[in-house]
Parts: sequence; C-alpha cells; structure tokens
Amino acid sequence: MWTTPGRKQAFGNIVLLGMLMVLINTNGVASRKVRVLDSFDDSAAGCSRKYSASLTDFGGVGDGVTSNTKAFQAAIDNLSLYASYGGSLLFVPPGKWLTGSFNLTSHFTLYLHKDATILASQDESEWAVIDPLPSYGRGRDADGGRYVSLIFGTNLTDVVITGDNGTFDGQGATWWDKFHKGELKYTRPYLIEIMYSQGVQISNLTLMNSPSWNVHPVYSSNVVVQGITILAPVTSPNTDGINPDSCTNTRIEDCYIVSGDDCIAVKSGWDEYGIKFGMPTKQLLIRRLTCISPFSAVIALGSEMSGAIEDVRAEDITGINSESAIRIKTAVGRGNYVKDIYVRRMTMKTMKMVFWMAGNYGSHPDNEYDPNAIPVIQNINFRDVVAENVTMAARLEGIPGHPFTGICISNATIELTKKPKKIQWNCTEIAGVSSDVTPKPCNLLKDLGSQNTCNFPEDDFPIVKF
Repeated sequence: MWTTPGRKQAFGNIVLLGMLMVLINTNGVASRKVRVLDSFDDSAAGCSRKYSASLTDFGGVGDGVTSNTKAFQAAIDNLSLYASYGGSLLFVPPGKWLTGSFNLTSHFTLYLHKDATILASQDESEWAVIDPLPSYGRGRDADGGRYVSLIFGTNLTDVVITGDNGTFDGQGATWWDKFHKGELKYTRPYLIEIMYSQGVQISNLTLMNSPSWNVHPVYSSNVVVQGITILAPVTSPNTDGINPDSCTNTRIEDCYIVSGDDCIAVKSGWDEYGIKFGMPTKQLLIRRLTCISPFSAVIALGSEMSGAIEDVRAEDITGINSESAIRIKTAVGRGNYVKDIYVRRMTMKTMKMVFWMAGNYGSHPDNEYDPNAIPVIQNINFRDVVAENVTMAARLEGIPGHPFTGICISNATIELTKKPKKIQWNCTEIAGVSSDVTPKPCNLLKDLGSQNTCNFPEDDFPIVKF
C-alpha cells in the first residue's frame, strides 16, 4: 500500500483551513469546510488520509433519482486542496447515487460503503465527449471521439478507488442496445479509466452492467487491481473485465469476473497509432483469477498490441464455461511483439479450447496500417494445466512466413467433452516444444519427454511489494 504525505507544519494547516472556510461556488454547489468523519475508519480503505468528507456534505442525495454529478465534482474539487496536507477521502454512504461522469484528483481515496451503489446516469448530456486515445487513433465503436468514463482521472499520483464491496452499476442496457442498432455517434464509456497516472489502486468493489470495458488503466504505472467482482450479461457487447493498456508494473489479483468479452485483455495500442505511440504493457502479474466468459477468453493478449506486450505472468487461474483459456490475438499491420509470457497452474472447466493463438485477427482502425508491420510472437510458456469438458485442445495459427516461436507447453492434462473435435491440435506456422501433454500435441511442438518444464520466473516484480 502507499504511504500518504507526512504531517505539515501547523502554520500551513491553519492557513489552508482558513482558506477553506471561505465559500467558493463550484458547479453551483457551495463548498464546505472538510471535516474528519468520526464514524469512518479510513484504515479499511487501504490508504490513510488525513481529511475525510461525506458526499452528503456537498448536497448528495442517495435516492437513485436525483443527479449527484455536481455534488461529486464539488466534493472532489474541494478535497483536492488537501493533496499536499495528508491527502483526502470522499466517503459514499449507503444509498443509490445517480451520477454522470466525474474526475478524480491526486492523493485521494474514493470509498464506497457496502450498501452504497453509484448508478451511471442514462442522460447522455452528463457524459462529455473526449478525444480518442492517441495509441488507437479513433474510438473503438465509432470513428472520432469517445464518451468519458464514469470514473475518470488523468495525470494523477496516489489515487485509490475502494470500498467495503460497494457497487458501481453502469446501467449499460441502453448503451448495448444503441451499439447493436448502430446508433452510436461516439464510443461507449467505460466504468473506470485512469490515464497517465502512477500509484493507482482499485480494490474491494463490485462493478456491474458496464456500457463497455469495466476497468481501463492506460499509460500508467504501479497499478493494483485487487478483490474486484465484475458482473455483466455474457451476451453484452465488449464488456471486458480489466484491460491494462500500455501500463508498466501492474498487479491484478483475487478477482471474479463474469463477462460478455475477455475477462482480462492486455493491450498497447492499435496498428500505426500504437506503433507511433510506442508504449508497451510490461511487468504484468495476474493471479488468483476466476472467470466465466462463454464467448471470449479468460486472458487475452491483444488484439491491439502494437506498442508491444512483454513479461506477463499469470498463475492460479480458474476458467469456467469460457471460449478459451489463453488467447493471443494479432495480425499483419500490428507490428511490434508479444514475448516472455509465463502461465502456470490453470484449472479449466467446460472450454471450447484451451490454447488459441491467431495471426489473422484483422480489425484495423483504418486503411493506413503498414502491411510490412509484422508482429513477433515468441517465448510463450504454459505449464501445470488441468482442463475438463474441452471441445478442442488448441488452435495455434501463426502468420505465413512469420511463425510464432518459442512456444512451450508442459504438464497439461486436457479431458475432452463427449463430442470433441476430430482434430485436437490445429497448428500452422508455429514452433516450440511440449512435455507431458494429453492429448498428444501436434508435431510442430516437439515432444521433449517428461524431463522438460516450461519456464516461470521466480523473481518478483516491484509491484508485488506494494
């Protein structure tokens, strides 16, 4: 966990408190002197803050009908004044708090009571339209801009979003319907997006019914996502669980995800835009994850991986009723590489296939991508895998003339469904080794016998120490 700034001189605190006693009209809501909440133990937030306030101090109404957008932003604007004086915490008490998007601040904790639900507004006027991500060049749903996420922050340091399993409800059905009908002018909002930031913790929350992706840390470092429950209808479009995107030193652990898309999707930009931006995702640890996603992957690498993906470690992964366990998605035009991927101790139940690598995923932002930008896929390691009720063991399909290399699979037992595919290993344009794998892999994965074990590094990333 992060330590907050130390106690400043008493004179500085007196000056600051004097300033805060002056009423400043912010978004139509008068600011109030921040107080320390007597009834709130902020040690449970995972971050001690010197000053605390409740949303109700800023006119919040938790009836599920009244808009709290101005109340949230007024509270955060006022609490931001404490960033250099021990930081601050905004407590969201029991109730249903309807709101549009609002921005977070540095050295700040947003804490939800277990009986608090933040409801995303259905009024599109409450959602600003912002520029597309520079590493994507356009929105994912439509060319041009995108709706800002419900909880948004950029250029932040030391920000915590947490609670006693409080809830964010994106009320995404209206957005999903517009997506299916082709009525969206801009890309749908995410539930939580933090950009260009460092020292980010998102923990002990339930996220449900997101309009699109749920958690999207992007261009950030030192990120922890921990103890999150994510729930979406399995047919909802693009409701990815957690998408670390061009991030360094990230830890995702102890999460339960039911999704209409990939539970974890590791990304780093799209075609020529991602190549130009040039920010990889690296030093990523995923552990103790449980996922249900009948039409997508437990963990996906790509397809937008044009800034590169490297040094990803996943362990103690459970997948239930999902399309695939580990999937690498890429294509000509993506460029860069996916390398040094290590996975161990996977337990899979009812899967269409366990391993899936595709070099022909397609889906380009425009026609300006470089046809000579060939992605390199190498040093991919899977070991200690148990799967049951599986239709097909693997589809491993590299790019013609540019095979995926250094694939290693060891100690894997895959029990098939009563009606399995006739061909269990569909392998083209790949090279690698195998050891103690059932059913027997394709010949392109050379059998080294029972003496070989695929690699998994034993050193720790810096994020483990947080």
